[in-house]
Amino acid sequence: MTTALAEPTRRVRAGWISLLFLANLGLWLAIYAPIQILLPQQAELLDAADKELVFGIVTGAGGLVALIANPVAGLLSDRTTSRFGRRHPWTIGGAVVGAAGLVVLALAGNVAVMVLGWCLVQAGLNAMLATLISAIPDRVPVGQRAQTGGFVGISQMFGTVLGAVLVTSIVTGLVAGYLASAVVLLLGAAAFVLFTPDAVLPKELVPKTRLELWVSPRRHRGFAWMWCCHFVINLGNAFGTFYLLFFLKDVVGRADPEGSLLVLMAGYGLALILGALVAGRLSDASGRRKPYVLVAVAFMAGAALVLVVWPTWVASLIAGPLLGAGFGIYWAVAIALLTQLLPAAADRAKDLGVVNIANALPQVFAPLLASGILAGLGYAGLFGASALATLIAGVFVTRIRTAA
Repeated sequence: MTTALAEPTRRVRAGWISLLFLANLGLWLAIYAPIQILLPQQAELLDAADKELVFGIVTGAGGLVALIANPVAGLLSDRTTSRFGRRHPWTIGGAVVGAAGLVVLALAGNVAVMVLGWCLVQAGLNAMLATLISAIPDRVPVGQRAQTGGFVGISQMFGTVLGAVLVTSIVTGLVAGYLASAVVLLLGAAAFVLFTPDAVLPKELVPKTRLELWVSPRRHRGFAWMWCCHFVINLGNAFGTFYLLFFLKDVVGRADPEGSLLVLMAGYGLALILGALVAGRLSDASGRRKPYVLVAVAFMAGAALVLVVWPTWVASLIAGPLLGAGFGIYWAVAIALLTQLLPAAADRAKDLGVVNIANALPQVFAPLLASGILAGLGYAGLFGASALATLIAGVFVTRIRTAA
């Protein structure tokens, strides 16, 4: 069997993991610097009275594009026979499209252009995400996947924190922030593509199945339950994080909400690193996955409940590390568990793209649902919904019977 489809058995080296880390770092920075800082600021600049609505329209439209782009790019990469490999062309191509979208955002003078720019960003970065995630089952043996997944989770955290630092401390202004994010994105993608191998898929081994995204939940029940778990985890995380800047400004009353968010991200990040590294090593050593997901659920739900009962700056400083530790544990172990539940080696990127729909759908639904929750129940209701969604994820993961 070609190495493009074989189950990997040789452990990957630290250099390969480092380059995967850098590519993911650029990707997540280009997503979260806009979501947490730049898009809210731009929404307020264009329409201060309805900033939440504008932010919701922009992120919701981008989420719809991500919903389609991720699995489609994965499916096409599974069938790509380029001499450069089947994943790398999509990784660098996605980075270029995403960077172009960031340039459009930098020049946007109205909401319509904002929507266009963010849709381009989501299309490009989700194509890139589909191939970067599939690199794990393509290259990493099962016994090393939780540790590798931990570094992917850490890259998401670093992308979040460094994105906030980049656009609030290193560069100033919307234009500079968007352009700097584009540069980091392109550098990370180029480093991974240029300095790591990508197996070529011979044309005679291209999957003969129809071009379809469907994965039968009846035939692959473990995969279906994990998809549901991933969806509600991301929905809960979206409820808990998308409106933090507005929460710190309008409820907690911080004089410098951007700086306060940066402080929270620092505590969140340190806890995430610790959770991901420890859980990844322990999970790989034991072969157990589900118990660590349940621990992550408890931490993340607890973080949201702290803000329900005590919406203060001190409570925020407690909730941040709790959320970070939970998210680090979850990402390390969930990626390993998901790759063990994939239906077929020939469709790894497509199936992981279907999983990534669970990342994109909350970006569509969360702003719409959050607007109604905020109008009726305020931020206590929003963080309560975050805790509830996260706890439901724990129920779903207990339904998986085919993995430890």
